[in-house]
Amino acid sequence: MGIDQTCSMHEIKTRFISSNEEGLYIEIPFTLPADTEQIKVKMEVIQEGLASSIIDLGVKDQNRIRGWSGGARSEFFIHQAKATPGYLPGELEAGDWAVILNAYKVAAKGCTVKLTIEYTLEEFRWLKGDLHTHSVHSDGTFTLREKADICEEAGLDFIGLTDHNAASQNGAFPRDVDTLFIPGMELTTNRGHLNLFGVKDPIRDFRVNTMEELHSVLKEARENGAYISLNHPYCRNTGWRWDWDFDYDWVEVWNGPWRDENQDALDWWHDQLVSGKRLVAVGGSDAHRPHPYVIHGMPTTWVYSKSLTSSEILQSIDKGHVVLSYSPKGPFISLTCGICMTGDVCEETNLPVQLNVKDVQYSDVVKVISNQGIEQEVMIEEGQDSLDLSWVVGNRSFYRVEVWRYFPEAKSRLLEALCNPIYFSVGIFRKK
Repeated sequence: MGIDQTCSMHEIKTRFISSNEEGLYIEIPFTLPADTEQIKVKMEVIQEGLASSIIDLGVKDQNRIRGWSGGARSEFFIHQAKATPGYLPGELEAGDWAVILNAYKVAAKGCTVKLTIEYTLEEFRWLKGDLHTHSVHSDGTFTLREKADICEEAGLDFIGLTDHNAASQNGAFPRDVDTLFIPGMELTTNRGHLNLFGVKDPIRDFRVNTMEELHSVLKEARENGAYISLNHPYCRNTGWRWDWDFDYDWVEVWNGPWRDENQDALDWWHDQLVSGKRLVAVGGSDAHRPHPYVIHGMPTTWVYSKSLTSSEILQSIDKGHVVLSYSPKGPFISLTCGICMTGDVCEETNLPVQLNVKDVQYSDVVKVISNQGIEQEVMIEEGQDSLDLSWVVGNRSFYRVEVWRYFPEAKSRLLEALCNPIYFSVGIFRKK
């Protein structure tokens, strides 16, 4: 369990334990590097002779015991957001730590303990997730462990827990799985839905009957630290029918399978961008139960984050470092200008805009869109699985990209991927 990354290092420590140390707690010190996202410790007991020794395992940080396995485990991990059962996730403060060995039973000839300590450091990378899902804690049929299994099989890194007007799911998710659960709630009113992210218990009472009550509830959520997303605003059944002047951060332009309501939301979002707003577009499956087309990770929200933690992922979304795709397998859009990426405001308008689209298929259509409309439209040729384009900024306030694919079962082209814009200083933008 835990995460696997390329940005890691490890060290090996050995300690001979003699028979006269039986019953003692032995500390093996190590120094935790700065910016560590996860540590893993594996213990091997090398027996000396025929008699066996039994050594218990645990760990301490600078302030307290962070976990204890006893004789139940020979390895563990601690991540900033999750951990092996018996261990405490959370901040991994750099400095002096120690593996704790309990010499519970030591043979006459003693034994040698070999410890492999692996440090996984924070590094910016694209993480994949689903920001809108439901479980047995509201009207869904999935347990939280079932959701974790589904996400792991799909290759998703994180999932948003957004049960309707419920917070119980945020204290019930398993912490010994690879999937990161982002706490949330879908504030479900009779005139529209909003996702509240990042807080275990964002509001005390969900009942909203007036705009004044809506403002009050959102103020409470905001004071508790929640990010607010406007969900499926043009859904025929549960679209937004309140006034539009309210507090929110992002808009869900892609909810479940692509359909007309999503296109309406996409068109509305584009109009907001043209008007000068920097409004982040997100997506989510809205999966409630097994369904042939409403599937976890369809669409997938890609987030450029330095760690697999709720706080970092949500902060990165708020910066607009977000790409949406039909599935965890892509396509994936990389849109940059110098050191700037999707979501950023670029001051260097003399630099070229660079586009790379991966995992495309024959006849996919890539659209480059600005505040002036569609600037380029390129169809992928046979045998081509990626596309590279470059162009000058010109007098444009933003660029964004969409990928469209023909689906025979739908007998039409559907959105396959989109990215949030790169903004340019020629425009005057205000954050929503």
